[in-house]
Amino acid sequence: MGKVIRFIPKSERERTRQIREARAIYDCIFPPVDPVSEQQDKAPVGHVVSGANADRSDGVLLS
Repeated sequence: MGKVIRFIPKSERERTRQIREARAIYDCIFPPVDPVSEQQDKAPVGHVVSGANADRSDGVLLS
């Protein structure tokens, strides 16, 4: 049987390229962390914030 070739519009290719570029920039600014090794390196936090509108100690409202 023959191969199926799918047409991808130029706009879709450009959108995909821009998304890849944006992700690369984001990863340079905020490097991904390994959750397992991060848990081993840091001590547990002593407080928990719960609820939809919990107040932070600096007065900023979290929502």
